[in-house]
Amino acid sequence: MDGMAEVTRYAPGTPCWFDLVSPDPAASKRFYGGLLGWTSYTLTIDTLGDYDMFTLGGVSGPTVGGMQRLADPAQPPSWTCYFRVESVEGAARRIEAAGGVELLPPTGIANLGRVGMYSDSQGSDFAVWEPRDVEGADVAGEPSALYWAELAAYEAESARRFYGAVFGWEAADRGDRTGWRVGPRPVASLVPMDEKRPGGWIPYFRVADVDAAARRGAELGARVAVPPRDAAAGRVAAVVDPLGAWLAMIAPDRVGEGLPGAG
Repeated sequence: MDGMAEVTRYAPGTPCWFDLVSPDPAASKRFYGGLLGWTSYTLTIDTLGDYDMFTLGGVSGPTVGGMQRLADPAQPPSWTCYFRVESVEGAARRIEAAGGVELLPPTGIANLGRVGMYSDSQGSDFAVWEPRDVEGADVAGEPSALYWAELAAYEAESARRFYGAVFGWEAADRGDRTGWRVGPRPVASLVPMDEKRPGGWIPYFRVADVDAAARRGAELGARVAVPPRDAAAGRVAAVVDPLGAWLAMIAPDRVGEGLPGAG
């Protein structure tokens, strides 16, 4: 899209992709199209079947995330965070040494890249991505695109140790949460898990007006789980989409934070 810089490389340890598992992909497309202006097209991949790519500015626009149909009706709809690594096998060894559990061993996805899926030491699922032809989302940090990732965990110190060992992240307290950095750039955060916020990773998408976006989400059938409020990095809100997946939105108040491309 005009004026939107595409990401050519994500630093190792950076969130580079989120995908949604949904029991009703058509309904999810309507919701995210109405909320964030996304469109989509479908790839058929040998190891995955049909996989939807969310885009900005039409089907030929830059990618921002993906979606698969939820195969197991007992599994709740959710977003999965993918972290960029140089080697899936190397990451798998660090994850195992830190107390993580393998869910999907290192697997090639056509010519796109290689993926592994894991649970951390407290049971939160995530994926690692070793790129080939696809580095990750074409845009990040831009309006309607991924801005950063957030983890809710019971034991903050355990989470800091785990992800520091796996990705080399540096942690710093930021008010009611921990901020994680890759080099100088904040890319993820950690908050306490409570009755309002289930454990696991959720995406933050950048919007111009959080209050208006939360209202629009409610009009489209979402539940506003965390009403708009001011936070350390900007104004934020969290919603649960009509099928049950959590996501958050942020209108950042500082230039140069969030994922590559943020400004």
